[in-house]
Amino acid sequence: MEDLARRLGLRTNPPIFFTSAGLMLVILVLLLLFPESIGSGFATAREWVTTNLGWFFIFGVTAWLVFLVWLAISKYGDLRLGSADEKPTYTRLSWFTMLFAGGIGTILMFWGVAEPISHFATPPFEGVEPYSAQAAEDAMNVALYHLALHTWAIFTLPGLAFGFFIYRYNLPMRVSSVFYPVLKERIHGPIGKTIDVFAVLGTLFGLAVSLGLGTSQISAGLSRLTGLEDGTFVRVMVIVVLTAVATVSVAVGLDKGIKRLSNLNIGLAVGMMLFVLFTGGTTVFLLRELFESAGNYLASLPGLSLWNDALATVDGEDGWGWQAGWTVFYWAWTVTWAPFMGVFLARISRGRTVREFVGGVLIAPSLFTVVWFVIFGWSAMQIDGIDGTGGPISDAVAESVPLAMFTFFENFPATGLLQGLTIVIVALFFATSADSAALVVDMLCSGDGEAGPVGQRVFWAVCLGALAALLIVLGGDAGITALQEIITVVGLPIFILVFAMIPMLVIGVRAEHARIQRGDHSISPQEQIRLQEEEAAREKAEVERQREEAENGVPAQRDADDPAHKETTG
Repeated sequence: MEDLARRLGLRTNPPIFFTSAGLMLVILVLLLLFPESIGSGFATAREWVTTNLGWFFIFGVTAWLVFLVWLAISKYGDLRLGSADEKPTYTRLSWFTMLFAGGIGTILMFWGVAEPISHFATPPFEGVEPYSAQAAEDAMNVALYHLALHTWAIFTLPGLAFGFFIYRYNLPMRVSSVFYPVLKERIHGPIGKTIDVFAVLGTLFGLAVSLGLGTSQISAGLSRLTGLEDGTFVRVMVIVVLTAVATVSVAVGLDKGIKRLSNLNIGLAVGMMLFVLFTGGTTVFLLRELFESAGNYLASLPGLSLWNDALATVDGEDGWGWQAGWTVFYWAWTVTWAPFMGVFLARISRGRTVREFVGGVLIAPSLFTVVWFVIFGWSAMQIDGIDGTGGPISDAVAESVPLAMFTFFENFPATGLLQGLTIVIVALFFATSADSAALVVDMLCSGDGEAGPVGQRVFWAVCLGALAALLIVLGGDAGITALQEIITVVGLPIFILVFAMIPMLVIGVRAEHARIQRGDHSISPQEQIRLQEEEAAREKAEVERQREEAENGVPAQRDADDPAHKETTG
């Protein structure tokens, strides 16, 4: 593997890179050749997981949220993701837009109207009349439960763990580094590599479902605007174009690519949100609901956080109760993004304190999510008629969820412009997510916090696009369904992996805090190892320089970064 990596010009960890790429291709081929049989097998496994362990997912994410809040307000909140005097790389605004656009931007565009309307038309709680005022309030509470604090807790926990251990202990930019307190140097062995390969596969296939959602929404929008058939060809063309955009962004790097796309993206999304707020004829109502819905959400959060639908009967299709098809699937699917989002968040958050990281990553996007869902969700329910019998948006969601946002905009001025802008925003969110994921997968394979060779990053961007395209072309609906079943099952071990990060963090922050309290401001053992390696490298370079001088009979030119060069030129 080492020889092959050198011949290909790769700068990566060959066992992780080639094993991940090979398993991805094997799984994809099997999925495409036997979509129905694999789907059936994983459907059975998913039913078992949701029926018997759905409570574990629900309890787990709530426990993560409580732990993060405790850690932020505790005495450990002042510890930095890096050295004690390290400053953040990005401004707060750029940091926020990057973490948000790289996270669930596509999901908010997809579900901003569709999820509240779904729960409005089909209430999750017994005894609630569809389309009633109670159904509307419950719909908003459940939508916010799914996509606000709890979703961002799934991203914040691994991001905090990665940032803490990677930057304070100078460990590789890999998931296995989080388990250094227990595994020690074995993170570089078979156990660590197995963890990292699994994280790479989870990232690739978890993102594939999100890209499938984004593609279906863009294709539905193009069909509504242009009359093109919403079929396989259009969806593949969408993937090809957006993969090309993401590939270019990956090639130019984090600062020029993802940062610029993210800033443009969030600006367009905020502009659209404000347009809906001020032109829909319900501005005062929405402003009142903004505060009331936030209060209702916080008031209902303890109950929703522990709600397990325990009295529901087993549904042979999804598992145990309503939550099997919604909450449990959400958490299992979202946690497959945890390695990707965790490393990405750590990469853009170096230098921030634990308290600042939790506050920024957990609270800020959740506040934006509340505003987004209130404006879009309550506007949609008002249009369909509260205390009525449903309307065009409910009908559109029942027909095809991707049509929800486009049908919603038919009730506003400049319908065509808004629908076109929706396509652009979803496309940019799509490209940003693929862009971010390709960069992070490359980091997970190399263990390097810096971008690898262009070809290496482009490879993963193309793989993501090809994965989504091939599923649509060869697998069709059966392929996507099978992938969703796989993700629910694969989400379980990743969920356990993320859960195990809590004791790792507790051990780490206690040790660091105790060291500082003792007045021991010396560098960590890992930092000592890094400095020793750098000194050895400098000595080796000096030996090579002296050898060249002896062979050539003339002084060898020193590197500008060579300390000896700086001394002689200073």
